[in-house]
Amino acid sequence: MVAGHPRSQDKGGMTIMADPLEYIAPPDSFKGNVPISLAVKVGKQIFVSGVPGYDRHGKLAVGDFSAQMKQTMDNITAILKATGTGWDRVARTRVFLTRAKDFDDMNLIYVTYFPHGKFPARTTMYVHALPKPEFLLEIECEAVLE
Repeated sequence: MVAGHPRSQDKGGMTIMADPLEYIAPPDSFKGNVPISLAVKVGKQIFVSGVPGYDRHGKLAVGDFSAQMKQTMDNITAILKATGTGWDRVARTRVFLTRAKDFDDMNLIYVTYFPHGKFPARTTMYVHALPKPEFLLEIECEAVLE
């Protein structure tokens, strides 16, 4: 370890400096009262935390899956924009749904964020619950910068 740089590594007598972490918090984004970063940038990679359908004032579109899905995707759009990228640079998404019946509606909205039909790798999971009972979904993603 190099003094003052906690993420350095010694590789066979050679010091390699790891990329510093940059914590992303767009000014109009709501993250609630939880100890998370909305996104973390390291090198040319962006890691976006699980995002529910809150608007910037902390209001959740309760009970309406389509409204929560659109708000979630718009929230991620804002986070990606704050990191200097967009949906066209997203390499992987993970979608967590609490109701299997919402899968088709999720796909109908999801595709509209990828106008050229080039979709990232995706895993969709049905989960018993999310951190708040009114959450119908949460999405996380990873993107790369050009």
